[in-house]
Amino acid sequence: MPSPYRAIFGAPGTKGFSAAGLVGRLPISMVGVGILTMISEITGRYAMASALTGTLALAAAVIGPQVSRLVDQHGQRAVLRPATLISVAAVALLLVAAANGWPDWTLFVCAAVAGCVPSVGSMVRARWTVIYRDSPRELHTAYSFESVVDEVCFIFGPILAIGLSTTWFPEAGPLIAAVCLLVGVWLLTAQRSTEPAPHPRAQDGDRASALRSPGLQVLTATFVATGAIFGSIDVSTLAFAEEQSHKSAASFILAIWAAGSCLAGIVFGLLHLKGRTELRWVLGVCAMAVSMIPLLLAGNLPFLAVALFVSGLAIAPTMITTMALIEAHVPHAKLTEGMTWISTGLAVGIALGSSVTGWVVDAAGARTGYVVSVSAGVAAAAVAFAGYRRLTRPAQGEVPAIDGDGDSKAEQQGTDRVA
Repeated sequence: MPSPYRAIFGAPGTKGFSAAGLVGRLPISMVGVGILTMISEITGRYAMASALTGTLALAAAVIGPQVSRLVDQHGQRAVLRPATLISVAAVALLLVAAANGWPDWTLFVCAAVAGCVPSVGSMVRARWTVIYRDSPRELHTAYSFESVVDEVCFIFGPILAIGLSTTWFPEAGPLIAAVCLLVGVWLLTAQRSTEPAPHPRAQDGDRASALRSPGLQVLTATFVATGAIFGSIDVSTLAFAEEQSHKSAASFILAIWAAGSCLAGIVFGLLHLKGRTELRWVLGVCAMAVSMIPLLLAGNLPFLAVALFVSGLAIAPTMITTMALIEAHVPHAKLTEGMTWISTGLAVGIALGSSVTGWVVDAAGARTGYVVSVSAGVAAAAVAFAGYRRLTRPAQGEVPAIDGDGDSKAEQQGTDRVA
């Protein structure tokens, strides 16, 4: 591992909570595609499968920020454990309902309740922020490492979920995902020394949501469209692989997509770029949008794999830059909630993207599903451009300026405020 990454693990407890976060985050990429594969295997209904996956993502989008808000107020251990138990129980009931042919509405109810799953990635990033709040470069490296971990999960998660559900039994993918969530959260919350201190309302006196920040509104709205990209690609790729008579290959194709992002994240974490973070973020969103176009030309799985690898190169750098912008626009007492709103935006987008793409695939074929990906990319770029000026406005009235190191003072003051 390059020395900047080695250095961030010198702080006590970092290896432990990072490892627990890896296990707890693996279900992010397993549950949705696992349910999609399970339902398609049992019923062959892609529209139904994508709608169910979308319900889960939408429920997580609604409930997730509230869970994180409670975490900011009461601490991770007190909130995450009961929330995880509820989510795991709902997933287990969903698997029983699917296996026994229960009415469709019972599947949707279970998926909705399972949406209280906590945002493990936000919890881990909050711990890094506490440790390196006075060291911007180390914090940048830590955020980069976490983005790489996200992509590792997206490399191996779909392989596990699709592979287990297609070669073992249909419910195997979501089942293993639920077990990983339970184990990961329990291990993470057992580590109290690195847990961020709670901020009860009685202390900060601010009951407003972090989403009142104009900058966070722009980031969240953009990531709704970004989530639609992710959701549409998952569904389209699975259906495209099935049309090519290699359905199990979908997991490897999606892993290649994540590998591109993982590689870009590793390199990005080694760099200390100068200039405005907001501009880099807009360029990253635009790069994601443009990279969707070659998917429309895919006529076989090898071409699709190459196209997805290239498109993945823009994902991790954009996510890392997003986390830096959240720091500048969200108070420290609401940091976990602020990070979770980004996940919420992604979840809403995934719900919309997967649901729409499921109908498109059923009606016009798998490759046509990538039209949804291109459209979502254009929407993300449009929102990013429209909201650029909001991002350049300091969170608390500071005057943005470029310091000697090339970083805007608004960003630095935002980092200091998080500290």
